[in-house]
Parts: sequence; structure tokens; C-alpha cells
Amino acid sequence: MANDDGMYPLRPGDRGAAVADVRAALRSLELLVPAPADGGETESETRYDEATELAVRHFQQVRGLTVDGHVGEETYRALSEARWSLGDRLLHHDPERPMRGDDVTNLQERLLELGYDAGRADGILGPETETGLRAFQRDYGLSADGQCGPATLRALRQLGRKVTGGRPQLLRQSALMVESGPHLIGRVIVLDPGHGGPETGVTAGETTEADLAFDLASRIEGSLAAAGATAYLTRGREQNPSPAERTAFANDARADLFLSLHMDAHDSEHARGVASYYYGTGSGASSTVGEQFAHLVRREVVARTGLIDLGGYPKTWDLLRMTRMPAVRLDCGYLSHEVDRRLLLDARLRGTVASAVLAAVQRLFLPAEADPPTGTFVLDRSSSSG
Repeated sequence: MANDDGMYPLRPGDRGAAVADVRAALRSLELLVPAPADGGETESETRYDEATELAVRHFQQVRGLTVDGHVGEETYRALSEARWSLGDRLLHHDPERPMRGDDVTNLQERLLELGYDAGRADGILGPETETGLRAFQRDYGLSADGQCGPATLRALRQLGRKVTGGRPQLLRQSALMVESGPHLIGRVIVLDPGHGGPETGVTAGETTEADLAFDLASRIEGSLAAAGATAYLTRGREQNPSPAERTAFANDARADLFLSLHMDAHDSEHARGVASYYYGTGSGASSTVGEQFAHLVRREVVARTGLIDLGGYPKTWDLLRMTRMPAVRLDCGYLSHEVDRRLLLDARLRGTVASAVLAAVQRLFLPAEADPPTGTFVLDRSSSSG
């Protein structure tokens, strides 16, 4: 089911024990009908049939994953995490192998509701969640061991919600961004050109998505550097890091922002436009600053290029979930559409997109009263060098 490069995606028509495992996970989530009464591994139980594909697509839609009906590494991991409910196991922070699951998400959400900063509710039990858990345990007179066992669970369930009015710790992040000042000097932005190396992404004649994304990232890097920011690219022209390597690079750089750049393609000749994505489950838990930046950068690009606005959406992709800073993926048009392709192949258009990204980054740090209308902001670079 897996090789050195990760999991082989399971698709309709596949058979075997791996498919049976996926079907069992879907059944535990009540997305498939119950198993045969005899409990045997019948041929139907090991076959990736139409019902399995529909259940996978539903699961992917609900979880904020790419809806393709295939079970790759990300979907398989999400299925495994969905099996856990709060109380099923002892939760604790493991620096080497962080615990992941819906039970962790529930713990994080409960702590946040009680007013404890446990980081964002991403289902990964990291140091921020442990810190919030220890603070809760101390305040409630429990042993502050950072482990969520029976006593801590009872305490969590006995207390009512203390914080109302949204996502307080995430709203604080947004306020801190503005309070840190409007300048870009000292800001660290990591730019992630999609694909790379042998993985070309979408192709348009002799031009590839990987090459266009790298060119665009390089232009944005130059614009940010001229404005006083520090910008890093996650890859070189011939490299193709894994999502884990890309997010680890951004985390190690202690970046303020992470922006992943892609183009898109579709079988429909009518598909075109710009879309943005930020971390979020679609049910309330999301990155507030990431959502804000996703809308800012997309609208700036649309206003300056004339590309169609396809909106912004929450997703739980690892690239957005594993970063410790606000992270956004920007899909800058469809190479499969004649108009979008012609625009994207024009170097001047890519220069305009770079200017739009710079404007969006700067606007993110401006107070509301100083924020200019979309498409009008031009950074005074002389002030960035002073």
C-alpha cells in the first residue's frame, strides 16, 4: 500500500486488505452500510466499489480535503484521525510523534471555549496545546502534567463555556499583526512554488505550472525584498520537496506568512479564475489571519489583472495545517483555459501578480482606518529603506 515515496492512492476498482481497512473506517463513521453479519472478509468487502467512492467523496468534502474519490496519504490519515473520540486514549504531547486525531481537536476546542490559548484547533497535539492544557489543570487544582486523562476529562466536561464572541486567541493573532506595526522590515515571508523537479504540474505547451510558479515566486521574492522584508523560497528550480518538507522549512524559518503558489486545470473549457485557500474545517475552526490574508491577496490579484474571482475556501490540506503561521494557497488561474493561459504566459501579468501580493502583505499589517481600497495600494519603497 505504500512505497518509499508514500502511499499508493486507492481508486475505484482496486481490491485488497487496504480497501477493506478503508471501508471499515468509513463504516465506523456511518458512511457505509454495516458489514455482513458473519464478519467475514467477503469479496465485496475488499473491493473499491461505487458506494465506497461516494462515501470517500463525502468524507473528503466534510473534512476540507481535495474531493477526488481517491484515498491517498492525506485522506487515509484523515480517516484514521476521525476514528478517535475524546476519552478513547490518554492524550499527551510527544515531540517526536505528535498525537493527531479528532479527540485532539475536541480537546483544543474545549480549552479554547474555556479561554485557554491552545493554539488553533488543528487536531495536532503540539507544545501550544500542552501549554494550554497545563494552564487549565493548574487553575482547576489538578496535577499540571500536560496529560488529558480521566480526571482532566471530568473537569473539562463539568465546566461551562467561559468565552463567547468567536475565536478569541485567533482574534488576538489578528490584533497582534496590526499592533506589531505597518512596516515590512524584519518580516519573514516564505513563498512556496508548487510542484518542481520531475513533477511539472499542469502543462501548457512547453510551459509547465512548476516553471510559472517558480518565476512568479521569484518575482514576489524580489518585490518583498525591495520593501524590506525577508523572503525565502521553499525550493529551487529542479527540486520538489514533500509537503512536510515545505512546511518544516517555513516553521524553521519562523516565518510570519506562508504563501503557496499554483495554477489549475480542468476538463471543462469554462473553468477559469483565481481561488485562495486557508486552513479551516468549514465548521468554525480556522486560521483568522490566514482567512484574512487569503481574501486580501486574491482580491488584489483580481482587481489588478482582470482575472475572475472564484472566492476563498477553508481546507485541511497538510500544507496549510502543518504550518505554525498563517498559510495560504493561491491558485492564479487555469492553464486549461485559453484566456487565463494567455495571461499567465505574459511576463507582465506575472509582474502585476507580484505587485498584488506585495500590496496584500502590506495591507495585512495596516490598521483598519489606514487600509486603502482593494487594487489602489502602492507601496512607497523609499520608506522601507529608511
